[in-house]
Amino acid sequence: MSALTLSAPASLRGIVHVPGDKSISHRAVLFNAVANGDARITNFLAGADCLATIRCMQALGVDVHRNESDVFVRGVGLQGLREPGDVLDCGNSGTTLRLLTGLLAGMPLFAVLTGDASLRSRPQRRIVSPLRELGVTIDGRLDGDRAPLVVRGGDLQGGTYALPVASAQVKSALLLAALGGTGPLTLTGKIASRDHTERMLQAMGLDLKVADDELVLHPPEHPVFPYPLSLRVPGDPSSAAFWWVAAAIHPAAELLTPGVCLNPTRTGALEVLQAMGAEVTITNERIEGSEPVGDVLVQSSHLRGTTISGSLIPRLIDEIPVLAVAAACAEGDTVIRDATELRAKESDRIATVVAGLQALGVTVEPTDDGMGIVGLGRSALQGATLATHGDHRLAMAWAVASLVAEGDVIVDNPACADVSYPAFWVTLARLG
Repeated sequence: MSALTLSAPASLRGIVHVPGDKSISHRAVLFNAVANGDARITNFLAGADCLATIRCMQALGVDVHRNESDVFVRGVGLQGLREPGDVLDCGNSGTTLRLLTGLLAGMPLFAVLTGDASLRSRPQRRIVSPLRELGVTIDGRLDGDRAPLVVRGGDLQGGTYALPVASAQVKSALLLAALGGTGPLTLTGKIASRDHTERMLQAMGLDLKVADDELVLHPPEHPVFPYPLSLRVPGDPSSAAFWWVAAAIHPAAELLTPGVCLNPTRTGALEVLQAMGAEVTITNERIEGSEPVGDVLVQSSHLRGTTISGSLIPRLIDEIPVLAVAAACAEGDTVIRDATELRAKESDRIATVVAGLQALGVTVEPTDDGMGIVGLGRSALQGATLATHGDHRLAMAWAVASLVAEGDVIVDNPACADVSYPAFWVTLARLG
């Protein structure tokens, strides 16, 4: 798809069924691949990242096939993965690379994992260092800080590790590694991040104790574990956040996103919007599988600036680009801090978000760990040509900005949104 020219619509109303949650889709395939039996995953996110996970598991000898939005996995058990005959290509997916590295660390296999140029440029020492401490032989470029990563698994020991950073990917990689370990693994430190891994492993019958200050996983002793887990993947709140912000900043909007995951570790963006004064109504709350789900309605709102920092950051790290757009359209200043991790995403999201907002006429200053944004209130953003840097969340954030811009907004490389939301542009056209 070539560059896309967007203009502000007069109104923005409708129902948006967002795609299945990206984090849960990845985990549903990875975990069921080493379960004992068959699983059906419905509402699977068929984005480029999650499809990379499927291809890697197929290369490891797992029968995974897809029928529209359903995925069928025939698990091979914890000892059933086959040593791959070639390099495992994770594409642009950091989740695939990090979680699969963890899973393979506990298996008696040799594997090389790589990805595209963007993924190969992202730091990996955060998973490599703790895995080495637990006894895994693992290497890569820059002493293991960059892919390709080389894993010789199967010698993982138990023990205790204090997480220095709140990262669901690091936490999940270590828990997956411990499935093939020789003793229990205790995680302490900064364990407060997305908990989809903990919920799913417990639902599959594994002995995982969860407390506020530690996680303790005992490797399964009985060959029937893990049980296969069939599930419906709830709507992705990181994808829904684009529509929540769109409705909040547009002067004539009302958008309903039904069936969205409301896991407390994922609702940071919704809480920030509510703190900014967004008109939000949540109905039909229920539990689907092991996850809380609900329907979220957002209407046109008068937003005010806020501070986004501290324990909120791990709960909304992927939504910061679009929350920055919300901040640009709010009255008063917004400060984002404690978000150094943004510099190691698909792009340096501090630098790229700041540059994009400045092109839209917003006063914004970068910091080492975030940015300060001077909101324009109801004043229109100005038209601009904006770079996505191949980053799916930037592409969609700039599309949201176009909904209230005075003049056209041109987004280069809009196709990169396919990584997490293949139907985004079709949905945007329908609503506008």
